[in-house]
Amino acid sequence: MNKHKQLDDFWLVEKYKAGHQNALTLLVKRWHIILCKQAYWYCKDYDIAKDIAQDCWRVVIDKIDSLNDSKQFGSWVLSIVNNKSKDWLRKTANSKRQMSIYIHEKKNFNIKENETENSSINITQLIGELPQTQQLVIKLFYLESLTINEISKVLSVTPGTVKSRLFYAREKLKKIIKSKNYEK
Repeated sequence: MNKHKQLDDFWLVEKYKAGHQNALTLLVKRWHIILCKQAYWYCKDYDIAKDIAQDCWRVVIDKIDSLNDSKQFGSWVLSIVNNKSKDWLRKTANSKRQMSIYIHEKKNFNIKENETENSSINITQLIGELPQTQQLVIKLFYLESLTINEISKVLSVTPGTVKSRLFYAREKLKKIIKSKNYEK
């Protein structure tokens, strides 16, 4: 994660813990859309994603005093949204159906399409062809700019697992691009 953002989060968390309510408002402004997007990656429904993000803020308010290292707020809050999203998936009746919706979803969170001479590549759609675990690692690493260690904390896996998923996701994306004749 960007060190500047991490320091800003640290400062805001410390201010909120000291009783400054405005600090929470600023944290919400900084993180709410990110949490909604992260939840959306799981549920593929904007309204549900907003509800999950709202639930995350309840947890943050209730448990922020237990956060030992305020510099870790970003990975902590992303862990909460991931866990809440996973809970939502578990509660839905047919997880296979949810995975199918997840993979075939074509909505785009402002990821620009890259163009080649004869065709255009919708990166979101190509990433959607990856297994869910690889999609999440790609998103957290490239879109949220989290480090390998931060991702491992968010997903509750080892850093080696994160590196492996990232490697295989990149390799699979290369194969997908080649198979669709997107390369020059």
